[in-house]
Amino acid sequence: MGNVRLVFAAFVLIDAEPPRIAQLASELAEVDGVAEVYSTAGDADLVAVVRVRHQHELADVVTSKIACLTGIRDTRTLVAFQAFGRRDVAAMWDLGD
Repeated sequence: MGNVRLVFAAFVLIDAEPPRIAQLASELAEVDGVAEVYSTAGDADLVAVVRVRHQHELADVVTSKIACLTGIRDTRTLVAFQAFGRRDVAAMWDLGD
């Protein structure tokens, strides 16, 4: 397999206090281990995409760095098992120039 790096990924669905949503998004984006943050409509206010090199780091990022931020009411973490079609996923997020 050569130079293949394992990365553990999780999607953290976050319920937040409404006045704090925009600021929390910025704060979350600065957390080490958080790759991306999205504001969402539906069952969660924000979704943080966490990517770490070691599985035990997921718990640290979610419980010690995300859940303790002021304004977060609740989190639900979905641990990713497998990514499908990297090119398809990359193309899905590529909006062009």
